[in-house]
Amino acid sequence: MDVRSSDGWIEVICGSMFAGKTEELIRRITRIKLAKRDVLVFKPVIDDRYSVSEVVSHSQRKVKSIAVNDSSEIMAHIEKLPYAVAIDEAQFFDKNIVNVAENLANLGVRVIVAGLDLDFRGEPFGVMPEFLARAEYITKLQAICQICGEPATRTQRIIDGQPAFYDEEIVLVSAQEKYEARCRKCHQVPHRTK
Repeated sequence: MDVRSSDGWIEVICGSMFAGKTEELIRRITRIKLAKRDVLVFKPVIDDRYSVSEVVSHSQRKVKSIAVNDSSEIMAHIEKLPYAVAIDEAQFFDKNIVNVAENLANLGVRVIVAGLDLDFRGEPFGVMPEFLARAEYITKLQAICQICGEPATRTQRIIDGQPAFYDEEIVLVSAQEKYEARCRKCHQVPHRTK
């Protein structure tokens, strides 16, 4: 692997579901490609909602990607350091993903990470707090609350038409059929213990 000499950094795109995180990630990837620079795109295997081999936004914009089981596989796919590495749905990765991103940035790679900053309970999700603390650039997007129309920063999980209980499993990969964007006021978590 050759070592780049330019400055690298970490950018984070976060927010609730339906805020446009993947759309923004694809926009940045497209701009990198238009500038004729190399970019490698990764996603977790668990996210196969729209495609196994592409990162796909809810509006069906897509870009080729490499699906990996965990963060250790990312470095195995990098033979020559690219200008940028993009990682979608970062909240689903193991804790080592932060080290992978840090190492790439230290080698001069632009690392763009997209993911949910809060889980359906409204609590920090997986590795995202660590990314937010370490990133040079953060873009926090908002959706529209599906109840009142105000800016939404939360993701509401819906089970059988009702808000999911606090003690439900954290990871449930799905889209409109299980989730809604909600503002702080309209977000509900029955049986919350905190």
